Amino acid sequence: MNAEFLAVLDHLTREKGIDREVILEAVESALVSAARKAMGPKAVDVEVKIDRTTGSIKIFSDGKEIPDAGFGRIAAQTAKQVIFHKIREAERNVVFNEFSPRAGTLLTGSMHRFERGAVIVELGKTEGIVPKREQSPKESFRPGDRIRAYCLEVNKTAKGPQVILSRSHPNLVKELFKLEVPEIAQGIVEVKSISREAGDRTKIAVHSKEEKVDCVGACVGMRGTRVKDIVRELHGEKIDIIRWSPKLEEYVTAALAPAKVAEIKLSPDKKRAEVLVDDDQLSLAIGKRGQNVRLAAKLTGLDIDIRSKAQAAQLAKINVADLPGVGPKMLEALTAAGFETVAGITQASLEELTQAKGVGEKTAKKLLGGAKELLAQLEKELAAEQQKKEQQQEQPPEQPG
Repeated sequence: MNAEFLAVLDHLTREKGIDREVILEAVESALVSAARKAMGPKAVDVEVKIDRTTGSIKIFSDGKEIPDAGFGRIAAQTAKQVIFHKIREAERNVVFNEFSPRAGTLLTGSMHRFERGAVIVELGKTEGIVPKREQSPKESFRPGDRIRAYCLEVNKTAKGPQVILSRSHPNLVKELFKLEVPEIAQGIVEVKSISREAGDRTKIAVHSKEEKVDCVGACVGMRGTRVKDIVRELHGEKIDIIRWSPKLEEYVTAALAPAKVAEIKLSPDKKRAEVLVDDDQLSLAIGKRGQNVRLAAKLTGLDIDIRSKAQAAQLAKINVADLPGVGPKMLEALTAAGFETVAGITQASLEELTQAKGVGEKTAKKLLGGAKELLAQLEKELAAEQQKKEQQQEQPPEQPG
């Protein structure tokens, strides 16, 4: 019986990858519970010791060895249940300890099934879950398909480790580049920022720590092989590789590619950028449904306002006198302080406005709020006009009858 017990023990250690001592301690704990149940009131300070070499089991009560503990069917069943529970717990810990360090990396598995909208991925010793919110809207998988996903987190739950995966996280793209581009893996090329709208487009800003290494060229690869492999993995998602620059003007210009930027003005706190483009570049700079400027803003961390030269000319015509509450004296004071247009007031700080004669903090706040509201209204009208033009351009030409 002892030989059989040791054989089972070795099998569990081998197959489940659980430490042998963990199983022995689980068995001892289970036998203590069974002995107490079998001995009833006679059980005092019960202790069980298993010889690690021979597998022999000795039971002690109050320091004295009990030759026959009187284990019955109920006691044996109790021991069995506790052993199974301990083994399951230890097995879950092994899986958790294996996968928890892999959070923040790529995991590869096969699509197993759908469960309430989530994709369940077979990862070997456990399963991963891609929740609906972490799925790319333009991807679909069938059972057996290979899935490479970004591991968001590994959590301990009552049912065992829960591995949360993502196919929509920006870091999925970063890890794929690390995999495909040796210069990134080696730390020669650094990924500075990523903005992504899963399924449609990603912008990734890169920087080379060595002058001789072209960061963009390294990411594109010979004849585009490296980036093509990533695009294929992302099921056709477009990727813009941008050269990062410490100069914000250059960085914003690159981020808005493929549009060409005519002029950039940064706010004093360098949190906002006003971008001027030629009239024929406006649609390209904004992108379909505003995607290009939205991704550029996320990439650079700036609020980006884009206007065409024609729009800027219209906005510049709005006089300060058009603001509610501005009379002749106020207009004269603001003009003398250099605030001739509503656009100029929106770019000013409260401190700068209060430097105008007769303008206190309360008045400055009203001026700033009114200017922003008026400008926003006009920009809304201009944007609607631009959208109408785009829709007209997208419509196919009428076929001659």
